[in-house]
Amino acid sequence: MKELKVAIEAIEKAGKKIMSYFGDTSYKLKSRANPVTKADLESQNLITSTILKYFPNHSIISEENYTKVKNFNNLWIIDPLDGTVNFSHSFNHFAVSIAYVFEGSVVIGVIYDPFKNELFVAEKGRGAMLNNKRIYVSKINKLSESLLATGFAYDRARKAEFYCKFYSEFMKRSHDIRRCGAASLDMAYVACGRIDGYWEFNLKSWDVAAGKVIVEEAGGKVSDFSGKEWRKEFSSLFEWGKENLVSNSLIHSQMLSVIKKVLKLYRY
Repeated sequence: MKELKVAIEAIEKAGKKIMSYFGDTSYKLKSRANPVTKADLESQNLITSTILKYFPNHSIISEENYTKVKNFNNLWIIDPLDGTVNFSHSFNHFAVSIAYVFEGSVVIGVIYDPFKNELFVAEKGRGAMLNNKRIYVSKINKLSESLLATGFAYDRARKAEFYCKFYSEFMKRSHDIRRCGAASLDMAYVACGRIDGYWEFNLKSWDVAAGKVIVEEAGGKVSDFSGKEWRKEFSSLFEWGKENLVSNSLIHSQMLSVIKKVLKLYRY
């Protein structure tokens, strides 16, 4: 599929550009805990220009630039640098994420960690790959034996106690929890079996779109906190990731029951 080749070309260019800035800790703040760097902006420009060179009539949504969507049938969703807080502190855990959406479904997902040189790729119906090797989710079927991951949204200062309620309940029921700071890589790590389950509130479509197809093609499951799949209608596009539950599918229902229990007691 031509779109997959273009996505890989774009993401590798972006990764090289990002690494050229690694160690430069200068940034501007979009909000209290939401920085943007030169690497974000130049990565976005590289990806956008590469895609439009091949597909001038396609639409693009990117974290650093909300463009008017003209064509929902051919839509690219981009996070030019996921994990900007990490990057801006020279913490080496960050990625670039590109998804291609056709008729409301994510059909291509590419996530690239340029520091570790790990390229996660999936095309709907063709499986998921890490550096050209097939990947699968883990076979852990008990929450009590699982390694989980989570993240905290940019409203974390205001909702710290609420988010920590979930952390506390999962800590009691799992082997351990990781909080690494890049949603796309959390999803990619579920896909390749490094993590068994992951949950997070208030993400955006560019955080999760590529990861969705990669996880599903590796045998995992992605849903909201009621257990439902994300809706495909265009009006729902910006709701993708608001409630993000990702697992190897075997512990999905167990994670859901914990989340539902906490949600009954606390509102957000």
